[in-house]
Amino acid sequence: MKLKVYTYRLSQPSRAVLIFCKLNGIDFEEITVDLIKRQHLSPEFKEINPMRQVPTIVDGDFKLFESHAILRYLACAFPGVADHWYPTDHIKRAKIDSVLDWHHSNLRHGAVTFLQNTVFAPVLGIQPNPHVAAEAEKKLSASLEKIETFWLQENEQFLLGNTQPSIADLSLVCEIMQLEVLDEEDRNRILGPHKKVQQWIEDTKLATRPHFEEIHRLLFEVKAKLQEQRLLGANTETEFGL
Repeated sequence: MKLKVYTYRLSQPSRAVLIFCKLNGIDFEEITVDLIKRQHLSPEFKEINPMRQVPTIVDGDFKLFESHAILRYLACAFPGVADHWYPTDHIKRAKIDSVLDWHHSNLRHGAVTFLQNTVFAPVLGIQPNPHVAAEAEKKLSASLEKIETFWLQENEQFLLGNTQPSIADLSLVCEIMQLEVLDEEDRNRILGPHKKVQQWIEDTKLATRPHFEEIHRLLFEVKAKLQEQRLLGANTETEFGL
């Protein structure tokens, strides 16, 4: 049976899984679960993933959620996946695992919380909290600094001193790409000081083309609509049609 991938392309971990599948020639069926329309809360999706989150995969009778677990599984379970994504060497693999574990409680926590309390608040129907947003921005900036000074080693293109990307590079870059929906001033304030991070993002895009651009197309469409709204002063939820 063909692998089923339940996803939403505005979800950064969903994009990482989709790009990985396409890069490695994994035959799959993409099933969109629209988070804005609350489709993840349906009883039907709860049967597939009790946590009601995307991405989720169904491989035959096997169901799996959490993007990092999914990426590890795909790298190990499907033939033809290049070793650099999740090496068979147990030391190299453990190092990648350390980046992925760090990601959830640092970079992802800061980015998601900041965006939820700024640009995405009207879409999600929540009241933005400026204090929470400020604290999240601090965590996000600290995480970018850690990538710049620790996870990215000198004279190498990718995390951990690797010359080719791993599932950690893909996961973290897709996370940072979510910052594209910010206005230019906010994005430059947060990402501007981190030149090595910016170069690493470009290197990862280049290494994963053309699928990176394809899977991020919806994000850039949202970015364009949000920019238009800022100019018009429109209400995000109603005018954006979400």
